Amino acid sequence: MPDPNGFLRYGRRMPARRPVPVRISDWREVYPPAGETMIREQATRCMDCGIPFCHSDTAGCPLANRIPDWNDLVRTGNWDAAVESLHATNNFPEFTGRLCPAPCEAACVLGIGGGEPVTIKQVEVEIADAAAARGLTPRPASAPSGRSVAVVGSGPAGLAAAQQLARAGHAVTVYERDDAIGGLLRYGIPDFKLEKRHIDARMAQLSAEGVVFRTGVNVGVDVTAEQLRVQHDAVLLACGALQGRDTDTPGRQLRGVHQAMAHLVAANRVVAAAGEGQPALATLPDGTPIDAAGKHVVIIGGGDTAADCLGVAHRQGAAGVHQLDLYPQPPRGRDEGRDPWPTWPWVLREYPAHEEGGERVFAVAVQEFVDDGTGAVRAVRIAEVSVDKRDGRRVVTAVPGTERELPADLVLLAIGFEGTEEQPLLAQLGVARNARGAVDSRADWQTAADGIFVAGDMHRGASLIVWAIAEGRAAAAAIHGYLDGVGVLPAPVHPASRPLAVH
Repeated sequence: MPDPNGFLRYGRRMPARRPVPVRISDWREVYPPAGETMIREQATRCMDCGIPFCHSDTAGCPLANRIPDWNDLVRTGNWDAAVESLHATNNFPEFTGRLCPAPCEAACVLGIGGGEPVTIKQVEVEIADAAAARGLTPRPASAPSGRSVAVVGSGPAGLAAAQQLARAGHAVTVYERDDAIGGLLRYGIPDFKLEKRHIDARMAQLSAEGVVFRTGVNVGVDVTAEQLRVQHDAVLLACGALQGRDTDTPGRQLRGVHQAMAHLVAANRVVAAAGEGQPALATLPDGTPIDAAGKHVVIIGGGDTAADCLGVAHRQGAAGVHQLDLYPQPPRGRDEGRDPWPTWPWVLREYPAHEEGGERVFAVAVQEFVDDGTGAVRAVRIAEVSVDKRDGRRVVTAVPGTERELPADLVLLAIGFEGTEEQPLLAQLGVARNARGAVDSRADWQTAADGIFVAGDMHRGASLIVWAIAEGRAAAAAIHGYLDGVGVLPAPVHPASRPLAVH
């Protein structure tokens, strides 16, 4: 039974971040390990609620992580059992524990009335790291099923599905067009949030379980859909939602105005090539530099991608950074009238990158990217704005007399994604994107093409890593059933992991 007084004896605590001057000089993760004493104290705060909203399918964890169970196992020092409990629902807790925004914590009962929720995410990552320190044990199937599955895309959805299917005995091949496995985990997420050794460790485990990785293969170009169908009994599309949202603001064509992901991917590639701690000179595929060193940087957007760009700009040595947000500054605490517990609240989210420098500007929009006379950006002209909803559409209105300029040598657009990219593979399969730029599925996770399944951001639109893993696991279960259930699929799938659209 849990400690009924744990939340009274211990307050919420997190490990101290590495000092700003130290961490912006390298690319290592911001947070050091918490240590067993701290993490057992924090796990002791969990009350094992009668109704654990932290993993409900409406407000908490889409993976249905058994949070009260492994909290209590950590409290009592039973780490091996905690690892088993965590892995029962989550293939990659070392990813989610670092990257998920933790809706489970927003739904924690201790957060009612402005209280301090359990540090669920930190406990999760400590359990995952303890497992990695012991060595991730491969769990190959006892016998092959004789069936073959292709997984297109190696992000969290594709990798989760690949592991589930391989453990059921199916021959799984993961196709990735980049030169390394991981999708956005590899080249979209900076190392200061996720060091790539974690991906490499999971790759080794999956390889030992029989998963075959083929990198540098653009399916639909290097391998056709027909070839894929001939070679495999089923196909899972897990290509993500990488089509960045753009803007038609005057001056968009100027040199120095880029999509945020172009900057992040280029920087990650350089860090991977040069080694941790080395200066990163990022370039576009044509060789154009987009490095922030010595530049005035303007980041447009207020979410995770924008914060990632901010952290990269600091480490590249930007002269100054402004981050622009279209909406007013949110409150620091939950507004119960607007977002009652346990729903996900609209609050000010401060990332470690904000502690490192830069200025956030709220309720403004760029009116023009200003030309320096040579075709390059030298400034952005902004104005204060109000944002309203009319007939379900967002209407942005500039406030007269509030225009001003901010210096800008590099502008990064971090304003969201418009779904999966249009690609030859979709046309070859006879599968179309919907109005959201995603790919619909039936209730059994199959697309309009028989034997072709879809999961993750490609199906859901840009979303959380927990949803990607949940959908990957659910699609794997559907594929397993499509293959007549030969072999044994590990672990049940949470009912929340269901298709958004049924046709």
